[in-house]
Amino acid sequence: MNMISKEFKHKWNDRDVEAHWDIVAHKYVAENEKVKQAHDQRFKESIIHLKLQAGQRVLNISSRDAEADDYIRRAEPESEVINLEISAGLMKEALRLRPQIQQQKISTYSSLPFTDGYFDSILTLETLEHVAEPMKFLEELFRVARPGSRMVLSCPPSSAELPYQIYTFLFGGHGEGPHRFPHPDEVKQMLKITKWKLLDHYGSVLIPVGPTSMQDFGERIIKKYKGTWIANLGIRQFYICERD
Repeated sequence: MNMISKEFKHKWNDRDVEAHWDIVAHKYVAENEKVKQAHDQRFKESIIHLKLQAGQRVLNISSRDAEADDYIRRAEPESEVINLEISAGLMKEALRLRPQIQQQKISTYSSLPFTDGYFDSILTLETLEHVAEPMKFLEELFRVARPGSRMVLSCPPSSAELPYQIYTFLFGGHGEGPHRFPHPDEVKQMLKITKWKLLDHYGSVLIPVGPTSMQDFGERIIKKYKGTWIANLGIRQFYICERD
């Protein structure tokens, strides 16, 4: 693994990411319905770690169709959820499905339109692997989080690239657009450099498709081998962090 610098950035830009999600926005929800159990696992798992309290202001980025908003409000109805999304197409879908939500468009992940310490909790699922400047993104999340804030971050590991390509070849899907799945050690390094305190890390969704019993079996296996290379094979890696 290469050492990551604070200036690290990918060859694409955030507008490329925006363009991809705009193109596939119309089928985003339908494609996720095909892998519903694996898709929704991110929300169910995140709620456990966010430790929401009444009156908290929660940032959800990227919000996509804002399904996370449903889970947050069910867990803590008195929370304020602000959904940030780079794709106008996905925001339109989110508004169609959830007209009550509060969402805001961004043009880049490297500069968020909020004052320092604005949020009490941050949820950022399957986003880090897309942003053009991941270090700046994590720095911005740190800046807009108040001291003591909890952040739940998830993204696929580098080992998920081949299974993802095979799935896409066989079944299609909405695609990922510009992305690079990072190795878990790389994510930990980025979190450390950007001053996030890592409380916990674990892999999940070892078997993303197939009968529910088989997927559940995969979860038992990956939990048993937490902290090993087997856990790093899970297509969704969770990073539970706190801002000092």
